[in-house]
Amino acid sequence: MTTQSQAQTYSGIQGPAIFLAQFLGTDAPFNSLESITQWAAELGYKGVQVPTQDPRLIDLELAADSQDYCDELQGRCAQAGVQISELSTHLQGQLVAVHPAFDEMFDDFAPASLRGKPVERQAWAVKQLQLAARASRRLGLKAHATFSGALLWPYVYPWPQRPAGLIEEGFKELANRWRPILDIFDQEGVDLCFEIHPGEDLHDGASFERFLEAVDHHPRANILFDPSHFVLQQLDYLGFIDRYHERIRMFHVKDAEFLPSASSGVYGGYQDWRERPGRFRSLGDGQVDFSAIFSKLTQYEYDGWAVLEWECCLKDAAQGAAEGAPFIARHMIQPATTSFDDFAAVATSPERNRRILGLNR
Repeated sequence: MTTQSQAQTYSGIQGPAIFLAQFLGTDAPFNSLESITQWAAELGYKGVQVPTQDPRLIDLELAADSQDYCDELQGRCAQAGVQISELSTHLQGQLVAVHPAFDEMFDDFAPASLRGKPVERQAWAVKQLQLAARASRRLGLKAHATFSGALLWPYVYPWPQRPAGLIEEGFKELANRWRPILDIFDQEGVDLCFEIHPGEDLHDGASFERFLEAVDHHPRANILFDPSHFVLQQLDYLGFIDRYHERIRMFHVKDAEFLPSASSGVYGGYQDWRERPGRFRSLGDGQVDFSAIFSKLTQYEYDGWAVLEWECCLKDAAQGAAEGAPFIARHMIQPATTSFDDFAAVATSPERNRRILGLNR
């Protein structure tokens, strides 16, 4: 339970912020750091989560090595009216662990010179994470977003029967690849937050627990919580917060709905996003109980950012972004600094408490 003194030191969730990955484009205002951050600020966002694969937003290698560049980057964002909430290496993190079945498709996430070269591609991805750890520290950020990648996803459904030890071997290898990266993030004082996401080996609580055990409960192995992915999996996203709140260090505010039919359910029947029973929606158009989520995160004193990740198969991105900031702002909770029943407080002392309990007779 949060005491009065604890409540006074907890300042609450930060936000609203917006993940820029889905909005980058070739036309203004989405084609440069200055214009896209100004656009975000004008919509009411206070922070921007920055994908690191696009040099129009950040030179990751320079950010890792130059404090002057990082200070200038923060200054450019501040001039527009926002601050950097976190950096993201979702695409690079995916390439840390790729099953050969997905090699050709995930090649598109790497530089052209590395395509068709899975070993070199993985080495590049690891280096990208290392750079991101140093850049995050120079930018004064305390958390970083990524994907775990997947060696086991083709075997998520146990048919044909999986050979004994296959899952254990997969998580052992995943841990071997990520443990050195986690150690670097620890050296830099930054939490590495895996987005729990279908298609990744870390796609639910059980798989995250397997990974956590394989990396010896590494203190920097943490969670980016996105309830939309739990709706699509029919997972208890509020119970997830109760169970894993100590590891939740990032939060994507994204809505979703699940409308099963007589023809398809969780697996989606290979249908496109408009036809699938599980669909991502703009904020307020889906089934996620954000009031309950913000309440639980406040209860557990989550002090990171609330970041809109917009994905919707029906609504235009511009409308989704415009509606997102006020939606998040309405759900923000100013933490209580006093107890609601302080007006009825009574005097206390150890002796009086013992008398009330009948222990001084």
